[in-house]
Order: sequence, then structure tokens, then C-alpha cells
Amino acid sequence: MSEEKQSASMPTTYDPKAAEQKWYSYWVEGGYFEAGKRPDAKSYTIVIPPPNVTGMLHIGHALDFTLQDILIRTKRMQGYDTLWLPGTDHAGIATQTKVEQKLREEGLSRYDLGREKFLEKVWEWKDLYAGTIRSQWSKMGLSLDYSRERFTLDEGLSKAVREVFVSLYQKGLIYRGKKIINWDPAARTALSDIEVEYKEMQGKLYHLEYPLKDGSGKITVATTRPETMLGDTAVAVHPEDERYKHLIGKMLVLPVTGREIPVIADEYVEKDFGSGAVKITPAHDPNDFEVGTRHQLPQIIVMDETGTMNDEAGPYKGLDRMDCRKQLVKDLQEQGVCVNIEEHVHQVGHSERSGAVVEPYLSTQWFVAMKPLAEKAIEIQKSGNGVRFVPDRFEKIYLNWIENVRDWCISRQLWWGHRIPAWYCEACGELHVAHDAVEACSKCGSTNLRQDEDVLDTWFSSGLWPFSTLGWPDDAADLQRYYPTSVLVTGYDIIYFWVARMIFTALEFTDKNPFADVLIHGLVRDANGQKMSKSLGNGVDPLEVIEKYGADAMRFMISTGSTPGQDLRFNWDKVEQARNFANKIWNASRFALMNLEGVTAEDIDLAVELGTADRWILHRLNETVREVTRLIDGYEFGETGRVLYNFIWDDLCDWYIEFAKLGLYGENEQTKRATQSVLAYVLDRTQRLIHPFMPFISEEIWQHLPHQGETITLAEWPVYDEALEASQSAKEMELLMDIIRAVRNIRAEVNVPMSKKIELLVKPSNEAVLAILTRNEEYISRFCGTSSLEISVAVTAPDKAMSAIVTGAELYLPLAGLIDISQEIIRLEKELKTLNSEVERVEKKLANEGFVAKAPAKVIEEERAKMQDYAEKRDKVLARISELRG
Repeated sequence: MSEEKQSASMPTTYDPKAAEQKWYSYWVEGGYFEAGKRPDAKSYTIVIPPPNVTGMLHIGHALDFTLQDILIRTKRMQGYDTLWLPGTDHAGIATQTKVEQKLREEGLSRYDLGREKFLEKVWEWKDLYAGTIRSQWSKMGLSLDYSRERFTLDEGLSKAVREVFVSLYQKGLIYRGKKIINWDPAARTALSDIEVEYKEMQGKLYHLEYPLKDGSGKITVATTRPETMLGDTAVAVHPEDERYKHLIGKMLVLPVTGREIPVIADEYVEKDFGSGAVKITPAHDPNDFEVGTRHQLPQIIVMDETGTMNDEAGPYKGLDRMDCRKQLVKDLQEQGVCVNIEEHVHQVGHSERSGAVVEPYLSTQWFVAMKPLAEKAIEIQKSGNGVRFVPDRFEKIYLNWIENVRDWCISRQLWWGHRIPAWYCEACGELHVAHDAVEACSKCGSTNLRQDEDVLDTWFSSGLWPFSTLGWPDDAADLQRYYPTSVLVTGYDIIYFWVARMIFTALEFTDKNPFADVLIHGLVRDANGQKMSKSLGNGVDPLEVIEKYGADAMRFMISTGSTPGQDLRFNWDKVEQARNFANKIWNASRFALMNLEGVTAEDIDLAVELGTADRWILHRLNETVREVTRLIDGYEFGETGRVLYNFIWDDLCDWYIEFAKLGLYGENEQTKRATQSVLAYVLDRTQRLIHPFMPFISEEIWQHLPHQGETITLAEWPVYDEALEASQSAKEMELLMDIIRAVRNIRAEVNVPMSKKIELLVKPSNEAVLAILTRNEEYISRFCGTSSLEISVAVTAPDKAMSAIVTGAELYLPLAGLIDISQEIIRLEKELKTLNSEVERVEKKLANEGFVAKAPAKVIEEERAKMQDYAEKRDKVLARISELRG
């Protein structure tokens, strides 16, 4: 820090914009965020959950990143070799959808451009939004090591993806097969189970009658998707269902098409549910697919990749699936086949990205066999050597999912992403899976090979993020130094998407957990508790918050308003309160610095004789250091904020700085120096404690304080110091504060301003208390505003005096010196009249049987509470009048 910075006076008000721009540039240019500069220190690593390059960061990102920054800044100050690795995710479907939307506005499609030209467009998009995200990170004050920034399509990460794919394929854990998958007809790609959002929708349940071929009867089935009946290949019943036993093996005639389908027996059917008969459509339902496989049924696909009915749909060919439904139902009703339609509320799958209704669809895709990978993760987690979830209830959620995991569909019919490293020989059909492009077929020697058109699910590459970003599969120095990582901070909404995938891939390929802890936070909701969304228009742009109140205010509000695992309500009033807190810190620091002129770091000496208030504030600082450190280590950021707020606002600003004025403005030079030392020391440590939450204002203030070092970012984290413990001084200070509060309360009660001097008599309960009060009578006199002060165990209660009792002493304020008794009685009698009328009004209300019978219980309780409050106030006023009249 330059002398110029140290000596420059602080402006009257804090300017967040100027400070944020100045200090962030200073930190980045100084390389203060870069890892590797403490080779002998223990490492502490966080890899950022990479935001998608689809647009701007939202307030949920701000919460996630702020919590990580608090941890990384704290550990950096504690002397760790910290690495917070930044990066972004290519987000296959999401990004491609955005770029395709943009092209449609220009009247183009990706097919008009071709794969190569289209990918150029997507890279342009990526570069634009990655730059935007980087700018937002800087606005938030995130202490990221930009020298190690990664992107999921970087060559190094792509190498890791190919290594994992080839390895799993060679182990038989990746395979290509034909299965029912979730199909997005809008994006025209497969989805994994967790990319499907289920929404409750009002639909219909259609009851259809399928006639037996021999004319002996009919079987009734029910469906919510009648258009799929065109692909039915059987009707299944339970083998023990007496109603249908005699029909098993007989043939039914499928309405409209006339195709014959068998009645089969399968235990999948619940005989006590509905009619006990289920239509089987192997190509359009995952459960039906399993039944069809067991019974070797045909698999008839009746629609194409866009959700349009195909040749198999007969007369409905060319219709959209929803239009087909309407027409088919109409036709079935006319034929007397659709015998009943019920209103039906059910869960309908929607594509998380495009919003389209997902179609279960038979398709040839690439899959990961999950059971073997899951077994290893489950075994390690249950052995007690797994990842620690905070809060621990999320471990059950993780285990429940991974214990019931199904094979993962990893291929996507997109162009943006990691292209599947598989090549097909056009001559003999041989499949080659390899790390690099295959030039010739190993079976027939042909050079006519075609690479698979599909790309991998985004989560395939994201699942490698903790180790691929550090150089794996190479034996990189960063991998050796910073892996496994220390903590993952993320929302509960992506435990399945991402957390689980990272754990099982890390265990498979590194034999280590990818992180020690997983800190799960909730979602940021609006002030009413609603989920933020574009449709509701209740989203919050973190840059708007920063523009209005500053980054520190936003950071403090969202981080200290959160509890692990719980949702956070965003409230503008609370951001304003955080801004006011920042201003309180600024004003207190400014006052202190005006009284620290010429004081250097070498001048700070706590070994001199200190007053009660000095020892007390050091004691409270020490307690706060211990508590804040414990709470941050436990990820209790909300409690940390409360502890910091109470210490800074109450103890430091409202009490100590006021007490310090006696020493600073007094004649005793030794006392002044001692006060300056304590003030400088406490203020310095306070800025360090608040720095992880409010990095900008703490740096700005710290640079004006007497200290050694270039930046608070690298300043040592305060540690508990037994030498600063002063429990006796703390007790003394509590007594003094109780007395001052009691006197000020009496002043407020009788409307006597602090500018008017009063008489005060204090009767200590014993000699020990007498010694304390005598030693500190200057504080009592100054902060109670006395014209005369008597402290004695021999004090007797004067006539007509206000009194108060605190632990260890009785206080008396003679009324003659306080108020005009006759005028005070008149004022109190007016107040009594008002209170009597209020009590009478509420009593009548509660005595009204009609009101009590009709009003909600909550309203009645509120009225009773009002009556009790009015009655208590009335009794106090009566007692005061009686006391004044003597």
C-alpha cells in the first residue's frame, strides 16, 4: 500500500461504483486471486459450477457465487493456497436453441447453414456471452483465478470427454441400443430423465372398446394419449385375473386400422386398477416397451421426430400428434368405440429447455449402464467415506436417486457439443470407438468412414468438471495439487443432474471423491415466496441490484439471508438495510480515522494500560472472531451475518466509539494513545472479518487504516487470542450499559432530552459493584447526561423520583430536576382518558356475540392482544399519576 493511499482522507460518503471498479482492477492486475503462490501451504479448491453460455447471470447465480467467494476469501486470508477455478458450460440444447431462435428471426435454419457454418455462429454466441458472464463476475467482486478459466468445449476438456467415453465403452458400460427415450419434438433430440419437467395438467382419460375378432365380446382400455393406439400391438391383462383368463391368447381387432392384436398375460398389469386391461404400445411407452420385449411384440412407431404422424398412422398421416388426437377421438366416437371421456388431472412431461410436451419414443441412442457405476458410489457413501452433504438430509435424496438409477441416455441429436467419438464403416458397417479420428476400418480396410452425427449430453462433460478442469487425464501439476476439491456449492435442484454424475465419474476415473463437502443451498424466490420466472416478471437482475445499492449490499443480503438447504426470499428492503449497514461501517470508520491522524502500524500497542471499554471491545472482538470463524467453517452464513451485524452495529458503533470519545478528546495523552491503538486494531480486524462478505468497502476502509500489506485480500484472518479475554471487563461493561440504557429509557418515558442535565443517584448492591462504578463514573456521567452524580451504598430513595433496578444497582432520578410535575400529571391524565376509551371500545367489541361468532380466530386473538396492551399501558399511567401525586 502506498503512503498516498494511507494518508488520503476518506470522503464523506461511500461511493460503491468508484470503489468497485478501482479495487477489482487492482486485485486482478496484482494477481492476488491466482493460485500457486503459496507452495508450502495447504490447498483449498473450489471449481465454480459453470454457468451456461445462454445469457445473463440471474440472482440465483449471485447467491451461489457469493457463498463460494466468502469461503475462498476466508481461506485465502487464513493462509491456504486457494484456487477458485472459473469456467462456463457449452449447454448443448439450451445454447443451440437460443442460436436457432436467432436464426429463425433471420428466416434461416441450421440446415440452411450446414453444420460447420452453424457451429461458427454458436461459437460467436459463446464468445459474446462468456464475455458478458466474465463482466458480471467482476461486478459481483468474485475472486476467481482467471488464469485457469475453462470452457467445457476446450481441447483439454474434450480430451477428457473422449477418454471417459472410450474407457466406458471398452468396459462395456457405454453401449448403443434401441430403447424408449424421452423425445423433444421441438428440439428434435433425445433427453435424459432428469431433463424432463413434470407439470400437473388438466387432461382427459379416454375409455376405448377393442372388439374380439371372434365377435364374442370386447375389452375396455383407458388412455390419456389415444393417438398412440395406432401403434398398439397387444392388450395385456394380469395372468390371475379371472375376468380375462379365458381371453388370453385370443385376438382383438384394433379400431380404425383393423389390425389384429393379441390379448397377453403379464404381471405388470394391476388387476384391481381400472378395467384391469392395458393397451400395449411398445414404441411409445417405456413400460409397454418392457412388456413388449418380454413378449416379443412388434414395435410400431406412429410419428416422426417432429411429432407428426407417419405412414403407420394410416389416414392420420401428416397430422400433428395433437391434431391427430382430436380427429381420432371424433372418429372413434362416431364408430361407438370411445365409450367415455373423463376429465383427468395428470403429470405431463415437458422439455426443460424447449418447453415442448415430451414424447416417449423408440429410438436408437447411446447409453451409459449406470448400475455398476452407481454400486461403487453407493458402497463408498454408505461406508462413511463418501461426500459430506450439508445439510445432511440431502444425502438421503442423493442415495435414493442413485440406488434407483436407470441407464442414462447420453446421445443428443444436436450439432453443438462433444461429438460422439464413434465411426461407422460405410463398406462393412463395423463400429469403431476411438480417441481420435479413425482413418481406415480395422475389419475391411475401407477408408470410407462416417463419424456419428450426434453429440453427448451436456451433463456428460459437466460430470467430469472437478478433475477435467485441472488437467485430467494427463498427470498435470494442478491435478496433483488441487484435487480432490474442497467443497461444491450448488442448489438442491441439480443434485441428480450434476452432483451425482460428478461423484460416480470421479470415483470411476480418479478413485477419489471429487469434493469433500457439498453445500446445498435453496432457490432465490421473490418477496412473496414465488419462484422467479420470466412469465411472472418477478425475476431480479443482480446488476440492477448492484447499480442501485452496490455489490457489497447485494452480497451481504443474499448470503446472510440464506440457510443451508432452504430457499431465500429476495427483499429490496433487506438490500437497503444491508446498504445502510455498509454506510454505518463507513461513517464509524471515517470518525475513527479522523482521530487516528499520524498513527502508524508500529504505534499500535495493546500492552499499555487500557480502560474498561477498551478491554471490553477487545473481548467482544475476540468472541466475534471465534464465532465467525466457527460459523463460516460450518457454512452457517446467515448466523455469521447476524453475529457480524450485532458486533459492528451495536458493540462497536453504538457503544465503543461513543465511549472512545472520552479517551480521544481527553487531556490524558497516554489514555488517548491507548484508545487510538484499540480503535485502530479493532477497526482493522473488523474489516478483515467483514471482507469475505463485503470485499469492496472493507478494502477501501482498510487501505486508509494503519497497517502493513498491499491488500486486505491477503491480510491474515483474525484468530482467537486468549490474551484478549477480559470477562471481568465484559461484566463491568454490561453493568455500565444497563445503567445507561435504564436512564435513557426513563428520559424517553418522561420526554426529557439528553441535552437537559439531570441528577442521578446510584446505589450499588455491594462494595465490589461500588468499586466498578466509581472506577467508571466518568462513563456514567457522560452518557447519562448528569448535572450531579452520587454513587454510594448509603444512597436512600428520594421523594418523588423515577427509579430503575439493574443487576447490581438501584437508580434514582429526582423528579424535580426532570419535569414540571403538575404539567406531567395533566399530560398523563389525557393519556389515561385515551387509553380508557380504547379499553372500553375493545371490551364492547369482544362482548358482541355476533362479532365473536363470525370473526376469524386470528382477528379475535388480535383484539384480545390489543385490549391487554391497552390495559397494561393504562395501569402504568395510573401508577405514574399516583407516584407523582405522592
